[in-house]
Amino acid sequence: MDKELIIRSSSDDVDFALLKDGKLIELQKDEGENKFSVGDVFIAKIRKTVPGLNAAFVNVGYEKDAFLHYHDLGPKLPSLLKFIKRVSTGKLKDFSLKNFPFEKDIDKGGKIVDVLKSNQSLLVQIVKEPISTKGPRISSELSIAGRYIVLVPFSNRISISQKIEDKEEKDRLKRLVKSITPQGFGVIVRTVAQGKKVAELDKDLQNLLSRWTAMSKKLHKAHHPTKVLGEMNKASSILRDIFNDTFTGITVDDEELYYQIKDYLQEIAPKKESIVKLYQSNIPIFEKFGIERQIKTSFGKTVSMAKGAYLVIEHTEALHVVDVNSGNRSNKANNQEETALEVNLIAATEIARQLRLRDMGGIIVVDFIDMTNAENRQKLFSHLRDEMKDDRAKHKILPPSKFGLIQITRQRVRPELDIKTREENPNGVNGAEIEAPIGVVQKITHDLEKLFKKDYKKVTLNTHPFIAAFLTKGFPSVRSKWFFEHKKWVKVLPRDAYTYLEYHFFDKNGKQIK
Repeated sequence: MDKELIIRSSSDDVDFALLKDGKLIELQKDEGENKFSVGDVFIAKIRKTVPGLNAAFVNVGYEKDAFLHYHDLGPKLPSLLKFIKRVSTGKLKDFSLKNFPFEKDIDKGGKIVDVLKSNQSLLVQIVKEPISTKGPRISSELSIAGRYIVLVPFSNRISISQKIEDKEEKDRLKRLVKSITPQGFGVIVRTVAQGKKVAELDKDLQNLLSRWTAMSKKLHKAHHPTKVLGEMNKASSILRDIFNDTFTGITVDDEELYYQIKDYLQEIAPKKESIVKLYQSNIPIFEKFGIERQIKTSFGKTVSMAKGAYLVIEHTEALHVVDVNSGNRSNKANNQEETALEVNLIAATEIARQLRLRDMGGIIVVDFIDMTNAENRQKLFSHLRDEMKDDRAKHKILPPSKFGLIQITRQRVRPELDIKTREENPNGVNGAEIEAPIGVVQKITHDLEKLFKKDYKKVTLNTHPFIAAFLTKGFPSVRSKWFFEHKKWVKVLPRDAYTYLEYHFFDKNGKQIK
């Protein structure tokens, strides 16, 4: 399995595309002006408490106040407030928490008005970026993420990732981390720490402690609100979270970013430093790796899949709805149940990819093709769970209902990625939009493959001039690729009278193929 990270940099934004065996599975955008990223820590002031919601609104400098619920305060809130007050006034200059006396924990079922007051200073961390009309969602239970561990101030808990299943390895990691963790701090051990030595874990821990110290120093006489701890640059934070030994390449088109990534890999995985490549070509990097084409065909309302099946994805105010369709594929299976299972398994793989790709969150309802066999429904459920194992967002999948519906909830921490795949209608209809040419070409290619299977020797395609040009221009053109794959040449004739989406096939006698 090949995993590649392709990074495209422009003046303000950086785009990250994660490919698995050449297929796009994750796309992220780092916008230069984004001041509220998940993980950022702010010193801010409580604007008001709302007893009815058991929450507070906090001014972090965004146009809408951030939302802080009582359950996101963390049990050690009194200790945190005491620390902020003493550091801000200059009375505390030792930030190690070694001799810092902890206060009593707050009550789990308490009320916000009993622990927070308007105009009070508080350290808060962004847990959800501003989405739609809502401000950021924040927490005062701070955590600083590293490569192997996450540092949690004002805690004494050592937690091990649930994805590490080996009990002996869990015990070993717990023992090692306990021996190096300073007093006053808790630690969460990440999955990638599996098999690592104490020296590597300690190096990561010391780096996190120095970030905590640097943040604490900024609190003295700090303006409110101020970002006191920012996430590392996006490239490093993505590598920190997803990089592992299965990566075969990281390609970047910006020299400064190239050296940043090389330096970061030198720290976390020196043996893999050689996989970082600087891309230098006149062809845009996303074109070269086929990412632009995959974006065009993956973000529309309709998503084509193997064997003629397709998904229809719609977003309502309350939830996402995904409909699975078998399309007009020829049925090679022995019966309808086998066909339904085959299409559903293909759809489950694509749905898992789509959730990551679009970063869809909230409630997702998938209408799979009905299956009467309970064993097949279980097989589909297990397959979908396996496909979503690599998804870093917290998610829960419910078994199929009697109607063939599967419900998924998926955590959303940043706005959903919505890429416009529709273009202005060139036929002159005011305000009308249609799918981009690549979507039409995909349908033509699919229909053509079916004709070749029926052994048509000579095929002529009549289509709109724009689509005809798209198919025949450049090398290798789409038509050339058809020839290399099927060893049959297709004659493409432009027809001015056709609408943009209209196309017809004709046989060697000029008769239209239905």
